[in-house]
Amino acid sequence: MPYEKSLDAELFKETKEFADTRIHVGVYSYNGGEKKLQITRENKNASEEWQFVKLGRMTKDEVKEVVPVMMKAAEKM
Repeated sequence: MPYEKSLDAELFKETKEFADTRIHVGVYSYNGGEKKLQITRENKNASEEWQFVKLGRMTKDEVKEVVPVMMKAAEKM
């Protein structure tokens, strides 16, 4: 079965912004299924537009900001 965006329910989303990057923490449920945590990163490109990139490694400052958001998201699961 192909992915259908209309079946993907966003139950929680919060974003933490840093200098040239931002990290999104969200809880999603697809087609009424199990709630799952998703963490994504966007970086500003040369045109100052946000562009999706692989989350990869996080700095200590990013972790300190994102972990409390993850705990808040876990309460929605």
